Amino acid sequence: MAATTALTRGATPRRHVAVIPCRWGASRFPGKPLARLGDNPLLWHVHQRCLETKRLDGAIVATDDERIEAACRQLGIDCIRTGEHLTGTDRVAEVAERLPADAYINVQGDEPFISPAAIDAISEALECLPPGAFAVNAYTELVDVGAVLDHNVVKVVVSAQGEALMFSRQPIPYPKGDRPKYLRQLGLYGFTGPGLQRFRQLQQGPLERAEGVEMLRFVEHGHAVQMVPVLDDGVAVDTPQDLARAESLLAQYACLTAGTTGRTVGP
Repeated sequence: MAATTALTRGATPRRHVAVIPCRWGASRFPGKPLARLGDNPLLWHVHQRCLETKRLDGAIVATDDERIEAACRQLGIDCIRTGEHLTGTDRVAEVAERLPADAYINVQGDEPFISPAAIDAISEALECLPPGAFAVNAYTELVDVGAVLDHNVVKVVVSAQGEALMFSRQPIPYPKGDRPKYLRQLGLYGFTGPGLQRFRQLQQGPLERAEGVEMLRFVEHGHAVQMVPVLDDGVAVDTPQDLARAESLLAQYACLTAGTTGRTVGP
């Protein structure tokens, strides 16, 4: 069952909950959460991926938009109406103040093919956070040169201890002396309640404002973000062109599913 929005005094906290922050006014794709992918809006697909996990106690959409809230109600998806926020994680932090849980996983509302196993990996990592870490963040290796150069794809450099050193929309590191391995940061973050409280207490720094990557808020203030390698080759929908690619991928999944007996493949 998805997490309920009807909170009762003294309610037993849930263990781990997925929160899907959705806003209407994306500059590159206004109304994106309700853009149709197949027979359903984009946010429905993300919510389904969350429900396919093995470790979560629920999934809930967080939005400040009445149109998205109404669509969730029609689809039977639990939704919390929030105020306006600078980032999705700020929105998740408000949800954490109203929905008791041990930990919260921020799943981007534009990742319709996000791997449920990747979400579970973040949930598992949250249970063994190293000292000083405020968050965990999924990443995967980039093999497509176009994706490396695409400013919509956020790259990350990871230390030997598995902590994020830097996030950027530029290809980092620069290949001056060797051919590096490029890593894509997924919009898949995990936090404890205190970690989210700390995030909201911190001011946006110049790097976060310049890059538009919210996990830089922790990095700029000297707090550890533990990176978690996962397998995920889905399509993030940042633009209408990405939505067309997602439609093709959905059709491929449908064909695979039609020819498969037993486990369903893909969404």
